[in-house]
Formats: sequence, C-alpha cells, structure tokens
Amino acid sequence: MNKKITAVTAFALFSLFFGAGNLILPPQLGFKSGNLWWWVALGFCLSAVLIPILGILAHAKLQGTMYDFGKKVSPTFSLVYCYVVYAISIALPSPRTASVTHEMAVEPLWDSSSLVTSLIYFVLVYIFVINRSKILDVVGKFLTPGILIILLLIVATAVFSLDFNFGPSEFKSPFSHGILEGYQTFDAIGAVVVGGVIIISINLKEKSASYETKKSVIGKAGILAGLGLFTVYAGLILTGALFSDSFESDISRTAILTGISLKTLGNNATVLLSILVSLACFTTAVGIVTGTADFIKGRFNDSQLAYRITALVGCILGVLVGQFNVGYIIAVALPALMFIYPITIILILLNVIPDKWASPKVFRLVVHITILFSIPDFIGSLGHGESIAAYTQWIPLREYHMGWVLPALAIFIVGNLAERPKG
Repeated sequence: MNKKITAVTAFALFSLFFGAGNLILPPQLGFKSGNLWWWVALGFCLSAVLIPILGILAHAKLQGTMYDFGKKVSPTFSLVYCYVVYAISIALPSPRTASVTHEMAVEPLWDSSSLVTSLIYFVLVYIFVINRSKILDVVGKFLTPGILIILLLIVATAVFSLDFNFGPSEFKSPFSHGILEGYQTFDAIGAVVVGGVIIISINLKEKSASYETKKSVIGKAGILAGLGLFTVYAGLILTGALFSDSFESDISRTAILTGISLKTLGNNATVLLSILVSLACFTTAVGIVTGTADFIKGRFNDSQLAYRITALVGCILGVLVGQFNVGYIIAVALPALMFIYPITIILILLNVIPDKWASPKVFRLVVHITILFSIPDFIGSLGHGESIAAYTQWIPLREYHMGWVLPALAIFIVGNLAERPKG
C-alpha cells in the first residue's frame, strides 16, 4: 500500500468528518470569542480534532467495528452503546446535513421546498451508500479537494486582507465553551462511526494487506486528516473573530457563514458557498449512513439485504428530520450529546492507550464512573440543572459541564495502581 492510498484515505477521512456542524460552528464561535479566539480554538480543536483522530488511531489498532470499542466493559454494554450511537447519528447529524444544505446551498439560489431538497439529497446518498466499494476513491480523490480549495480561499482572503483588530469576547470560559461546542460537530462519534467505514473500505480494496500495513496507513491518514481539520477550524474561528464588528450580535450560525463568504469571495460567494456546503454535508451523510448500514449488516450475518434496508431507513429518516431548521436540530441534539459524548471520549482514550493500562477491570470502572458523573450534565441540558444543584455543587468542573473528567481520571489512576504487582 503506497503513499497514494494513504493520501486518498486521509482526504476521505477529512471529508467524512467535515460536515454541517464543522462548517457552521467555527465562524460564529470566532465571531463571539473576539480577542480570546485562540482559547476557543484550542478548546474546539481538543474535542473536534484531537479526540476524533485518537478515535481513528484506536480503529487502526483494533481494525474491527465500533462494537470492539466497548467489548471490554461487557458485550451487552457494547451492543447497547452501538445501537444508541448509530440511532443518534442517523437521527440528528445525518438529517442536519440536508437541512444545512437547503438553508445555505439551495434556498439562496432556487425557490424550492426543503422536502424536495431532502428527497433529492438522500436519493443521492443512498446511491453512494449502495456503491460503498467506490466511496474511498470518489470522496478522497474528487470531493475533498473541492472542499479544501473553497475553504482556504475564504480563510486566506480574510487573514490577508483584514486588520487584526478583535472585539471583546462574549464568553466567560472560552476554553470550555470551545470544548462543548466541539461536541456539536459529532466528530468523536463520527470517529467511531466512519473509522469503521474506512476499515471496511480498505479491506475491500486491499484484501491481502497485513494488519501492520493497514494500521500504518490508517494511522498516518488519521494524522494528516487531523492536521487538515485543525488548520481549517482554527482558520474559520480566526476569520469569524476578524469580523467581530461586522454583523449583528444575534446573527445565526448559517447567516454569519453566508455573510463572511460574501465579504471574502464577493459576487461568486453564493455559488461557491453552495458548492462547499453541498460537498461537505453530503460526504458526511454518506459516511454516517454507510457506517450504520455496515453495523446492521454485521449483526445479520453479513446480509446484503439488511445493509440495503438500513441504508433506506436511514435515508428516509434523513428526509423526515431534515425538514426542521438547523437551529432546532442543534438544540434537540444537546442533551443526547451531553450524555453520550463523555462515554465516547473515554472509550476512545482507553482503546488508544497501551493494553497494560486498560485492562477489562479498569475499562469497566472508568466507563461506569463516567456514566454516573455525566448524568448531572445531561439533566442540566434538559433545563433541570437548578433542581439538582444542591447535590452536585461539590463536583469539580461541574460549572464547565465537565464534571465527569476528574472522577474518571482518578478511577483510572486508582484502578491501575491496584492492579500493579506489589513488592
């Protein structure tokens, strides 16, 4: 397997990651962060770049499916976790890509309903998913370069044409706000979903490749994709910050991206932005539906019928949920993310570290404590945080909605110390 395959895989990974949230979240983050944009960028890239790429490295190590991420806890836990993640993926981020495409790529150019957009969109998604053996080549060779060129045009024009004058930040805790906003990209979840798609795609193309060869290719591709994501996210956040005095303070995520595009790309902005949004969203939807269909196919003894039915159901659900506006889908997603994201992050970290530090016992202890300490953040995201404040105020980092971090770290250390031989 040569450097060309590594490059194609890296491009495909970038494109499968870079979807609706990845495009619309960073500019508004930068716009609101002002002179503290770099703190927000660090937080955002921690949860939206570092953790997802560690997820790809874990996939390179495991070379299985998402099921392998949680099997050290228990087979039942792993199965439930997989079903929950895939259900969330096809019910929220996948339809959101169609909603963003309609609002930003179709509506400004044509008088068309969101239903027509979603129908055409998910028919095309279904065609790509059914022809899954060609996904790596089409996405990696053709779609990703188009996405990168347009993004870099927007960022470069802003950086080289504007004075570096920033307004004040709206965030009291810019770093933690960046981390939590990174949740909305779904990239950590995307890592365990699309990582499996990459594994299967490579297996289909390079059936004779050894474990070590595939591990090397996937690992290098993951790092290259991560560098690309970091560059784009930091660039978009900086771009948003440079326009901190150019728009109304309550401007929406989609509107600010459109406004920045018009100011940087001029008269060609509408067409170029439409192409960018369509490509970025489409590749992510293909990755999510393919990953879900692959999983269900594996649960039904590699049944191609199960694969096709799952793909069809995922696309129908995408059409239905895609009728809601982007802001509503993001708001609905928050409670689910506050609960499932910490668990996903912990599973990624435990799978990427050496096995001697992640025994089944340590796995179970750390995952269980993470679930327990994620519950208050989940309840808070539902609007009931005040009702349990008296019972949770002692939890470290609770005010940053990351109360699970230190307990999980403490249990990880204690669990490993307890398992070290004495003498």
